[in-house]
Amino acid sequence: MTRAAAGSKLVSMQKWEYATIPLIIHSTKAILDTWGDDGWELVAVIPGPDGQNLVAYLKRPKD
Repeated sequence: MTRAAAGSKLVSMQKWEYATIPLIIHSTKAILDTWGDDGWELVAVIPGPDGQNLVAYLKRPKD
């Protein structure tokens, strides 16, 4: 917990969980829509280790 800037009220920090998923180029939208329906938010897409495929980084609030 951290102190709020305006006073001595305690504020809890949002906790996150993360996922990395491979993206298949011909079905990228369908893959991301499925994860989005489960509450995941896309953070970044970068080239995979082979340089040919993509990897998506996602996050969602942790309960």
